[in-house]
Amino acid sequence: MAEEQGKAGFIEPDIEEISLKSRLSGSFEEISKRVSSLQFFYAKLDSDGISILRIESRDIQKRPFLFFIIRMTKDNINVQYSIAHDSSPKLRRLYILKNLLAILSLIADIYQADNAELFQHLDSAIEDVTNSITQSYSALFNNYDSLFNEYRELKRLNIVLTASNKNLTVQGMQLSAENKDLKDRMKSLEMYSDESLMVMVQDWIETHDSTIDINDFSKVHKVPPPRVEQILNKMVSLGYIEIKG
Repeated sequence: MAEEQGKAGFIEPDIEEISLKSRLSGSFEEISKRVSSLQFFYAKLDSDGISILRIESRDIQKRPFLFFIIRMTKDNINVQYSIAHDSSPKLRRLYILKNLLAILSLIADIYQADNAELFQHLDSAIEDVTNSITQSYSALFNNYDSLFNEYRELKRLNIVLTASNKNLTVQGMQLSAENKDLKDRMKSLEMYSDESLMVMVQDWIETHDSTIDINDFSKVHKVPPPRVEQILNKMVSLGYIEIKG
């Protein structure tokens, strides 16, 4: 498994292999037909058997980088596969065995691997992976689980707050409409000219024993009290009415 470093610092993948005894009870032509129906797999027949290839990725020169080749003869299976320099060989081996099992399950009636050897390879690969899962991985998973629960709670709160925000938006629109209505009413009340208000005040005084209660006048005529006071002051300054001590 020598590492080769090419131009521009490119590191070639390592190559490993798995070998198993096997038995052919059908034909390689039938195996080729079934495998060819699978996406991303390529099958090639020759005089001694069949080669099944899957290319997972290529390098910058378009050469196969991550790949595996399953070579089947009448009494042997050989699997060659590449391993990236920065990946886990143990996980890669387990992944290759998983794909081998998938192919074997597809042709189980016409081609069988030696179960004892296959189970030994699987047992060894699974044990290697489980032994490599240290306490740090367990802690990492626990942290992930905790963060995921927090995420779900935050998502729930976001839904609640979004609904609340929609309600506040509706209430705000209603208040804005009410405020506009009040402003329009205030504006309409201020539409009385000074002359009209002075006549109204004069009539009020004459019919109320020469007195005026600003609040009463304001309520009856729907005129803001400050406006009434303004008109009274103007009428006093013009000599239209007098303030009695």
